[in-house]
Amino acid sequence: MKALGAVLDLLFPPKCPFCRRVLDHTGVCGACEKVLPWTEEETGLHKGAGGLICAAPLFYEGPVRQSLLRLKFHGESHLAGPLGTLIARCAAERFSGEFDTVTWVPVGPKRLRERGYDQARLLAEAACRAWEVSPERLLEKIGDNPAQSGLADSDARRANVLGMYAVPFAAQTEGRRILLVDDICTTGATLTECVRTLKEAGAASVVCVTAALGRPEKEPSGNQAKKGWKFS
Repeated sequence: MKALGAVLDLLFPPKCPFCRRVLDHTGVCGACEKVLPWTEEETGLHKGAGGLICAAPLFYEGPVRQSLLRLKFHGESHLAGPLGTLIARCAAERFSGEFDTVTWVPVGPKRLRERGYDQARLLAEAACRAWEVSPERLLEKIGDNPAQSGLADSDARRANVLGMYAVPFAAQTEGRRILLVDDICTTGATLTECVRTLKEAGAASVVCVTAALGRPEKEPSGNQAKKGWKFS
């Protein structure tokens, strides 16, 4: 397997997920690491209704936003690898000892057919590789609702996802402490609904991690690298 990986790296060398610079390793290039909008200890958590708590290493802006849009809408599934590694490190720092199971926020059947992959599942799988475990399918989306990105109002976003998720019949959630992975957290409406669904199915606790958070309005923009998360 190592030999195969070396051949693949030679044919398809790893690139920085933000500037696309060719690298000799999977990760973030030094130039991007200095300027990316890293979250800090006090700004890297989103807390919301129903006990929602979500951590992320980055804010959803600039090159981070462009990278996630390429992953989500432009077929660049390879970006899940380095982004998933960032997620793993963030989760280990924020939630060490707080979860024993990893799952993801699933896309609906229509979008899965259109994209050919579920970006949140790829992120969860990439994160789990760092821990030498596999994520479990504990949620399914039972319909195709309008995209959350097209709804600016938080109440509309909550209504849009209400009842859209369920726990599959064979899934084991009773008493589990779950880490829920997704790509982006803005208002937190989707994650809140998924957390509610998992807890109603018997989960003992649910914490969430995404690649990026929407920046709080009161938070000034600018480089957050000085005290924030690092890839190294």
